[in-house]
Amino acid sequence: MNIERLIRKNIRKLRPYEARELKCRAKLDANESPFEFPELLSASLDVKTNRYPDPQGTELKKLAARRWKLKTENILLGNGSDELIYYLILTFGGPVMYPTPTFSMYEIIAKATGQKAVGVRLDRDFDLNTERFISAIKKHKPKLIFLSTPNNPTGNCFSSDRIFAISKATSGLVVVDEAYQPFASKNGFVPFLESMENLVIMRTLSKIGFASLRVGFLLSQSSVIEAVNRVRLPFNLNSLSQAVAKEVFKNYKVVMSRIKEIVKERDRLYRELKNLESVTPYPSEANFILFKVRDASRLHRSLLRRGILLRDMTSQVKDSLRVTIGTKEENDLFLNSLKSLVK
Repeated sequence: MNIERLIRKNIRKLRPYEARELKCRAKLDANESPFEFPELLSASLDVKTNRYPDPQGTELKKLAARRWKLKTENILLGNGSDELIYYLILTFGGPVMYPTPTFSMYEIIAKATGQKAVGVRLDRDFDLNTERFISAIKKHKPKLIFLSTPNNPTGNCFSSDRIFAISKATSGLVVVDEAYQPFASKNGFVPFLESMENLVIMRTLSKIGFASLRVGFLLSQSSVIEAVNRVRLPFNLNSLSQAVAKEVFKNYKVVMSRIKEIVKERDRLYRELKNLESVTPYPSEANFILFKVRDASRLHRSLLRRGILLRDMTSQVKDSLRVTIGTKEENDLFLNSLKSLVK
């Protein structure tokens, strides 16, 4: 039996998202938080496993709405941001547009659903090239434009005025993915939801210490939320994830204290990398740092042999690696190993 013949044509050449699970001393490849919150987990274990979860996530949406000063009708819950990307593309179709380099799932999901995927190259500072974007909008007329800010893997926030210009130039939806916004110095785009009719925002708990829960949020006009809800799978967010996520919002000051520690370590790590002659780090507003180095893939393998796992981003940015901000001990282990290797 030839399975390839049965596979849809748009899937045959598709490459899956690569997520590696390797035992190592310092796992600094997946933009996860180095901190756990066992006290929040233990406070939320009163879950009835024989019953389906709340299909609407009513209580969780109330707490999220209070946090972001929105109405519950402006929020849709997802099994991580990936599921919400799927739902948006299933609901509105393509073409789907995004900058390059950026989070690869925009392209993967667009192609998996049979939609045209259009990448628009960033400028030399990894910011949005407005002229290039508007030209691509006129040519391809996208239904959805995904903008990750702070951007993965570059770490920078896109200029707000350029996002506004792109929003005005399109008749489609502009999806601002704010997965890393808690680490940024800027406030994000939630305050503009009321005035920008075609704005959609994605948020997640994954980067701030709760990656295993897979809890994502779609924020937008009620009409957009209602449309996307038509394709949402029933009971898509399990009871345990909902219970822990509620504790997160109830105890957000505790989470914020850890975020501040990560930001402090990020800035220290950036300064250390900048002092290395053969290393060029890029400024970051996220919980990771992208840096260029000679023969990045070889260095990646050498670090791995020492038990330090980074993300090799050479396929997106030539000779570059991405390091997630870990604990002080993990960061020191990485720095000391890197210093000895680049010499």
